[in-house]
Amino acid sequence: MIRTAGEHALLVETGSLELSHRLDAALRAERPDGVVEIVPGPETVLVVAPGADQALLRARLEQVARRERDQVGAGAGEEQPLVTIPVVYDGADLDSVAELAGISTAEVVERHTGRELVVGWLGFAPGFAYLTGLDPVLRTPRLETPRTSVPAGSVAVAGPYSAVYPAASPGGWRLLGRTALRVWDVAGDPPSLFRPGMRVRFEAA
Repeated sequence: MIRTAGEHALLVETGSLELSHRLDAALRAERPDGVVEIVPGPETVLVVAPGADQALLRARLEQVARRERDQVGAGAGEEQPLVTIPVVYDGADLDSVAELAGISTAEVVERHTGRELVVGWLGFAPGFAYLTGLDPVLRTPRLETPRTSVPAGSVAVAGPYSAVYPAASPGGWRLLGRTALRVWDVAGDPPSLFRPGMRVRFEAA
């Protein structure tokens, strides 16, 4: 289903993260006329096109979404790039995550570095990527009382996700460590290191 989102945008309801990723990649590869921004989410893709003919754009989005929906489950196609993030595992919540998981801090690090994650979508703050595929053992609740400030580069977990704080901000995720890798640069093109669908692996520094 495609809904109108304000005067200049359309919202495609995909129903799945995989289709959101496929549609995002397809629209970036064959960007329709007038489209200035594409914002994928867990089950939606927002397409912003201030100067476009909305009827023509809607028809084009329906066509591309139908094609990509037929490919869901058939493989990801072109392999997404892999970003490796070095982490110093000395976070304030490393011990509590280990305690909640019933494992040692060394095993927390082993499990956090032991599998590839995938950028699901960006939200909460510019450049803040929700990384999916976290080891289920490391799934822990957010802090009951969020911190008023979390340093940029903090590597954290909450629920089924991991993340790297792109800038200093309030936050309630549990901190495992920190990275010196800059994941958000407002002067960069693009400013975010992450894109939906990108593969991410953490490694102990």
